[in-house]
Amino acid sequence: THEELCRFIARESDSVVVSVGYRLAPEHKYPAAYEDCLSATRHFLQHLQLYGVDPARVTVCGDSAGGNLAAAVSQSLAGTSDLPRLRAQILIYPGLQALDFNLPSYQQNRGVPLLFRERAAFYMLQYLNGNAIKLEEVLEGSHIPVDIKLRYSKWVSPD
Repeated sequence: THEELCRFIARESDSVVVSVGYRLAPEHKYPAAYEDCLSATRHFLQHLQLYGVDPARVTVCGDSAGGNLAAAVSQSLAGTSDLPRLRAQILIYPGLQALDFNLPSYQQNRGVPLLFRERAAFYMLQYLNGNAIKLEEVLEGSHIPVDIKLRYSKWVSPD
């Protein structure tokens, strides 16, 4: 689905683009996609010389669920000393939090195509569990214990 875009980015930026074909939910639940992306990124970083890539110029990128995966891979590799450091991450409309689907951005865009609020919650559940049985609980916000909500309210809140 992204080959044409990857070719465009590679051509216009004069760079090497590696697109990871990771396993998809619901057949492959979390952490399958994350493990695939992390493994591919580690392999690439270990073999940069084969691709003629400058170790100081490696960036990870992803859109939607891929944005989530790019962020997770970046976090996982941030503390490693055995691999070159990532220069940057590019996150295009990433799915980064599943604590609260009632934040202002979800409310303001709840009926905006392409990814309606309910659909975002549905896909998040598919990714994590392989089913959407708890969709109403997630939309209501009752899927997260109060102590966890309080712990993360500094980062995930309308404020």
